[in-house]
Amino acid sequence: MSHAEDHAGSRRDFLYYATAGAGTVATGAAVWTLVDQMNPSADVQALSSIFVDVSGVEVGTQLTVKWRGKPVFIRRRSQEEIDAARAVALTDLVDPTSENANKPGTDASDQNRTMDEAGEWLVMMGVCTHLGCVPLGDGAGDFGGWFCPCHGSHYDTAGRIRKGPAPRNLDIPIVAFTDDTTIKLG
Repeated sequence: MSHAEDHAGSRRDFLYYATAGAGTVATGAAVWTLVDQMNPSADVQALSSIFVDVSGVEVGTQLTVKWRGKPVFIRRRSQEEIDAARAVALTDLVDPTSENANKPGTDASDQNRTMDEAGEWLVMMGVCTHLGCVPLGDGAGDFGGWFCPCHGSHYDTAGRIRKGPAPRNLDIPIVAFTDDTTIKLG
């Protein structure tokens, strides 16, 4: 029996293990690259949430900011606007759901669409739910809220669809106050 025959099995085993190990490493590197490329890029992650200073927003005025490539309406409503929105019965609404990401599954009552209990702060996506146009604000339309000039949708002072082809209320994004004068979107 020669010395080479004693070690033939162990050399063959080594080659099998080495080949399997190299294949595993190569497969892992390929899979990692494919999975990693699906992660959002740094510029997308940077826009996932923004902070907005609302200290300069007077009662009865609106600030429009851009978030995720879309306009967002931040409105500080007057008492007249709040009273008008709270006087509307849910049966008068086209869409009785809130469309509020902060309070899913709630109805479209004014209290469920605003940020605060008093109803002064209303934050909505500034995109018509019909075909994506940007509605005009500052008391536009038949209900004192927003009016979409593209196809004639009318929204009330709580951003609820009241008349026109839009199927849903204006959407409300994830939003919260971080302090008295700063709102975090996202």
